[in-house]
Amino acid sequence: MRQKVSTERLTQFMNEIGRGTKESARVFLVGGATAVLLGWRDTTIDIDLKIVPELDEILRRLPQLKETLQLNVELASPDDFVPALPGWQERSVFVGRVGRIDFFHYDFYGQALAKIERGHSTDLQDVREMIDRGLVEPAQLLELFTGVEDKLYKYPAIDPRSLRQAVERLVTDS
Repeated sequence: MRQKVSTERLTQFMNEIGRGTKESARVFLVGGATAVLLGWRDTTIDIDLKIVPELDEILRRLPQLKETLQLNVELASPDDFVPALPGWQERSVFVGRVGRIDFFHYDFYGQALAKIERGHSTDLQDVREMIDRGLVEPAQLLELFTGVEDKLYKYPAIDPRSLRQAVERLVTDS
């Protein structure tokens, strides 16, 4: 059974990814990895990430690292579940550089929207934490959502009206 991911284990994973990678890339950390690094959760069950560009060199190492470090690693990011918000890369927050790899927290607004869409209690607690820490401004989240709302047809599992109501409720409650 794989172990939970703590700050130390996540840092070890990042160091392993960066060590010896010959090409440059950006790795965007998502969800629980963000929550652990920023300190509102002690652990997470997996490391969700997005690699830009998707380098075979890194992708081929992931299965070995999962086994060696006994971690769950998933290629998953908000734009797999909701439309990518304009400017998401520019809003992504730099974490650090290891070798030729730059690590970032994936845009907090994109993370928040994907978490609202999922609607799990842990996800909604994460969104609340992002707001409380000043990482997400609810009115801007609504504005960004409105800007991609017409692209929701590409995500047939999403009920656009329900998602809008959930985002508006969050804005009203904040």
